[in-house]
Amino acid sequence: MFTINIYLRFALIAAGLLGGIGLWIAYGFWYGFPFLLIGLFLLAGYLMLGTLVSASVLLSQGHLQEAEKRLKLTFFPQLLLMGYKGTYYMIQGVLAVQRKDLTTGEKWLLTALEKGLPSDNERGAVLLQLTFIAASKQNRPGAQRHFNELKKLNITEPMLKEQVKELEKQLKMLGQAANPSMLGMMPRGGSKRRLPRMR
Repeated sequence: MFTINIYLRFALIAAGLLGGIGLWIAYGFWYGFPFLLIGLFLLAGYLMLGTLVSASVLLSQGHLQEAEKRLKLTFFPQLLLMGYKGTYYMIQGVLAVQRKDLTTGEKWLLTALEKGLPSDNERGAVLLQLTFIAASKQNRPGAQRHFNELKKLNITEPMLKEQVKELEKQLKMLGQAANPSMLGMMPRGGSKRRLPRMR
């Protein structure tokens, strides 16, 4: 997906709106209209999509701090398109999990499911993380419940499908262990685990 650097987008929005208004005042509406149209178009794109695409790319590359800073530039998450609201909270949750703040991560990930996600790949990524969190807390029923929901999805991302298979093996081992813990399975900070591609 083609994206414009967020700082360039902000500059173009300001130039389009301010330049358009200036030309409108100085020479009339039709002189300023093209600039206003460009500024409004770029602003609408920002409000509907935020910085989610670039933040998810940075996160999948393991640049956690940069991804967090980029996500913070989404100033109006409540205005994001349906599905993208859930993606915003999913990225928040993944960042928290990478920092090993599992309680906060779990809260954001559950919010992501509640707000809605674009596809089964995103829902699968969230349920995968929730299964890891529940298992790391030795919450077997919770881990199994999330995994059962995960198995119902039509996941098409090859890497995610492989992770689901690996998780199934680990859950079987977990059921056989006397003092189970899956903390060692949690994605490490700086992991280059890919998020599902944004659509």
